[in-house]
Amino acid sequence: MTTTDSAQTTQVFRIYVKAAPERVWEAITDPEWNARYGYAAPQFFELRPGGRFHSEASEGMRKASAEMGWPCPDVIVDGEVLESDPPHRLVQTWRMLMDPTTAAEPMTTLTWTITPSQGGSKLTLTHDVTGAPATAAMVSGALDEDAGQGGGGWSWVLSDLKSLLETGSTLAG
Repeated sequence: MTTTDSAQTTQVFRIYVKAAPERVWEAITDPEWNARYGYAAPQFFELRPGGRFHSEASEGMRKASAEMGWPCPDVIVDGEVLESDPPHRLVQTWRMLMDPTTAAEPMTTLTWTITPSQGGSKLTLTHDVTGAPATAAMVSGALDEDAGQGGGGWSWVLSDLKSLLETGSTLAG
C-alpha cells in the first residue's frame, strides 16, 4: 500500500504472517533466511545502533546485470542500523547501489515493526523515501509488470517472505 498524498515520501506495507514474531525477525535479519526470498540476495545486519547493513549481489543478479550491460557491484544495497529491538522493531537506512540513479540518491529509512497478532504476527514496513524519487518508484512496485526481475518492490518481497514462512517455499517455487 502506498499512502495517497505522499507516494514520494512515505510508503507503508503491512502483512499478516502465520509465524511467531521471533521467526519473522529471523527471516528478515538472518542472511541464511533472507537469501531465500525476494531477490535472493543475502542481507547482513550488525544489529546495534551504528551497525552496518548491506546486501550482496546474488549470482542471478550478476547474470542479469551482465545481460543488460550494467556493472553489478558486490554490495547492491547499503545502510546503517539505527535501532534494533528484537523481535519487535528494526530501523535502518537503505540505499540501492545496483542502479546508478538510485545510488546517487540520499539514504532512505526503513522501519520494520513486528507485533503479535492472532495466530501469528503483523509485519509493518514503513519506507521513508524523502528526496529519493527513483527509489520511491522502484520500491513501490511501480515496475510490477516484471516482479521477478526487480519490479515488484516491497509488496512482492513481503509476499515472498510470507509464503516462505507459511509454506516453506517461495512464490518462484
